[in-house]
Amino acid sequence: MKVLRHIHTLALAALLGAAGAQAADLKVGFITSLSGPVSSLGIAYDKGMKAALAYRSQVGGHKVQLIALDDASDPSTAARNARKLIEEDKVDVIIGSAGAPATLAIASVARETKTPLIAIANADLPGAEGAWMVTLPQPAPLMMSAMVEKMKQAGVKTLAYIGFSDSWGDLVYDALTKSAPAAGIEVVANERYARSASSVAGQVLKIVALRPDAVITGASGTPGALPYLALAERGYKGKIYGMHSLINPDFIRVGGPSVQGVQVPTGPVVVAEQLPDTHPMKKVALEFRAAYQKSEGAAPTDTFWAYSFDAWTIYLDAAQRALASKAEPGTAQFRLALRDAIVGTRELVGAHSVYNFKPTDRYGSDERSRVVVQLDKGQWKLVP
Repeated sequence: MKVLRHIHTLALAALLGAAGAQAADLKVGFITSLSGPVSSLGIAYDKGMKAALAYRSQVGGHKVQLIALDDASDPSTAARNARKLIEEDKVDVIIGSAGAPATLAIASVARETKTPLIAIANADLPGAEGAWMVTLPQPAPLMMSAMVEKMKQAGVKTLAYIGFSDSWGDLVYDALTKSAPAAGIEVVANERYARSASSVAGQVLKIVALRPDAVITGASGTPGALPYLALAERGYKGKIYGMHSLINPDFIRVGGPSVQGVQVPTGPVVVAEQLPDTHPMKKVALEFRAAYQKSEGAAPTDTFWAYSFDAWTIYLDAAQRALASKAEPGTAQFRLALRDAIVGTRELVGAHSVYNFKPTDRYGSDERSRVVVQLDKGQWKLVP
């Protein structure tokens, strides 16, 4: 287990370098992946959290501590990290992790210990299994419906799918098979590969042999470029699509010319400056992007940082309301009040979405949280 950085005391004195003489009375656990196959996403989440801390650092006058751990892209390590944060460090909430498998592992511990989890990777647990978590990335069905609409407009009739052989790959494929038939699109292939794979040549050979009008992937980050590289090597000339999990600079760098022209759905923050002034999230998205640039010294180039930013915003908003319950931070009563406050979030504007959670639904996003973009010369451009 690797501690990413020292515990941050988020009072103004601490930010100025005067270490707080008093212990903080609110604790947040943050788990991400700074190593392993999911690290290209995990590093982005980490940068987003740093920007969020710099943007706002207190809750109703209360100091906050952030304890951050690296799960090395391993679900077992993520679960151990979660247990340490809850049982030893006494955190009131966990934010994490970078991949769906690790997030589901954390969710199991969160449910067992009755600790709120704000998931920043796309993970869904139905019913009571997910009662202690909310998920910030837009659900696969919501984003897939936007892609299927674009495919229908482009005249796509046959479509091949290739995605990760894990829960994210399953979520995307399930969303595709539920929305494509109504648009008159036949899904002719379902190929899978591991996040740690170095080649998908065999899977792509099968796809190319079917001559589909288009290919869509259910992958993310650096390994998400593999199918596009293999398709280009085989001379595939059909249309290419993906999901919001591909908005990442390493995907563009590794994919190079093979990923040019790919269309994906994403949160509005990615193209905030291209949005009309009437868009409900433009002002906040630009404000958050400015905070990121100030923190990191460069403009954001991916979508994942903003999920950390939104998770922090949701936590601060919910903690303010949970403190009104008079329950003491660090107690089971406060964790319950915090969970109820998170689930009770209404019309909270973030960088990715206007969030509204329900006790029976892990996701808090609606159609306002999606736009379609296309990669053009290494830049994401808004598709009208």
